[in-house]
Formats: sequence, C-alpha cells, structure tokens
Amino acid sequence: MESSETIREQVREKYGSAARSVEESGSSGGCCNKGRRSCDPITTDLYSALEKGALPEKAVLASLGCGNPTALIELRAGETVLDLGSGGGIDVLLSARRVGPTGKAYGLDMTDEMLALARENQRQAGVENVEFLKGEIERIPLPDGSVDVVISNCVINLSADKDRVLAEAFRVLKPGGRFAVSDVVVRGGVPEEVRRNMLLWAGCIAGAMEESEYAAKLAKAGFEDISIEPVRVYAMEDARKFLADSGVDVDALAPQVQGKFVSAFLRATKPGKACCCSPESSAPVRITAKASS
Repeated sequence: MESSETIREQVREKYGSAARSVEESGSSGGCCNKGRRSCDPITTDLYSALEKGALPEKAVLASLGCGNPTALIELRAGETVLDLGSGGGIDVLLSARRVGPTGKAYGLDMTDEMLALARENQRQAGVENVEFLKGEIERIPLPDGSVDVVISNCVINLSADKDRVLAEAFRVLKPGGRFAVSDVVVRGGVPEEVRRNMLLWAGCIAGAMEESEYAAKLAKAGFEDISIEPVRVYAMEDARKFLADSGVDVDALAPQVQGKFVSAFLRATKPGKACCCSPESSAPVRITAKASS
C-alpha cells in the first residue's frame, strides 16, 4: 500500500498539472486524462449556466469535482464557509456570493498552482469576502469552532487519512455547524481488481469509501444527522474509454461495476451542545436509494 506522503504527492502533481493546463492552454485539466476529457461523465453538467456565467472562465475550467455542494446546502448571509481542496475556487466564489459581504468564504488547497489560479479568479470576479489558504485538509490552518459550514467537492476521497480529515472538519465547525460534501462513494461489494481500475477513473487516485464506511467515519468524528444522497450513478459506459485504454476487459467488468460507483452528497451536523452520549448512538444514517445516471 502506498504511503500517505506518496498519495499526497500524486494528488499534488495531478492538480498542479491541471492548473497549469488551464493557465497555459485555456483547456480543462481533467484529473484522469492526458490531453482529453475522459473524466467528462464526472466533471461536466454540475453547474448551471447562471452560476458559470457569473464566474471567470478559468474558474469553471478548473472545476474537477463530482458535484455542486453549494447548490445542495443552504448558505445564509453572514456565515463563514470553508471549502476543503478548493482548487480553482469555483465553489468558494459561489459560496462567497451567497453569504454576502457580511460573511466569508475560505478555500484551502495544498497546490501552489491551484492557489495562484484561484486568487487570480477571485481578482477577476471582484469578490472581496474570500481568502485562500495554503495547507492540507488533514491539518486545517483555522482555529476551533471558526466556521459555520464545511464543504468539499470530490477531494476527501483523495486523502489517505480520512479519519483525520473528518476530525479536523468537526474541530473547525461551530456547534450546530454543517458538513456538506460532494464525493464519490462505493455501493456494495466490489472485487479489489475491479475497484482499483474503476477508482483510477472515478476517483483519479483510488480511495473512495463504501457509503456505510463513510457514514461510520462521520459518526466516529462526532457528527450527527448523517445522510447520504446519491446524485449520479456511474455506468460502465462512462468509464469504457478510460478502462479500455488501460488494457482492461471492459465487457467482463461491466456486470460487477454497474451501479456500484456513485457521486453522492453527504450531509452531517456538529451537535449544537455537549452530547451526553457517544457519537455511535446518535440518530440513524439516512441513505437515499435513488440517483440519476
């Protein structure tokens, strides 16, 4: 198994390369391709024309997520939002507009190229209530209880220490704060070879969790009111081109893959006051069965 540092450097290089692609050629630097958009089924059609029209083009091009967390969580005027793995800044800029001038949106990223791109996108957008921070999502450089909402877009699955990420998210949230994340999850058992190849496509770095494991880790971190809402089920055809290029027998994999890899929206809440019981005994997890393909 690869070390946490090796995985971190792989992620840093992939997203640094994506940012350079956007800056140098004005083309999207899809996380799973070399010069083509083999990630299209994951990264496209996530934002409305109205949302994209209000942002610099490069902020849209640098969006490499699997969902639109800002559209699925209520953000209120005056709130403070933190985006884990903020990339080119699209979700930070959208959040900043929704919380208004009395609120604030932080973006956290470890990649210098993405931070430079995000800050330039902020300048072009003319949004002042934004601050981009350099750091790792396993060690968030903000004090305890300092934000109202933590969002993230297909980034937590890239971390080798997800327990630490979720514990840090819990730490920086205020009591009653909300966790609202888009991520890739696995539904049910999948053979390891199949999982490895699919996650190279769907997660860019293999690491997506089974949905019940994700929920368990949220509960372990102390969250309650946990829910998992599938947004998009990835069909075998979505990954056919990428997997065929890797020499995998796609037709043989199809029956074991169909419906197993899902883009989901995960919600949870930090208790509003000291809890008298263990996190494991909180309200049951809600997992929605349906999703669009």
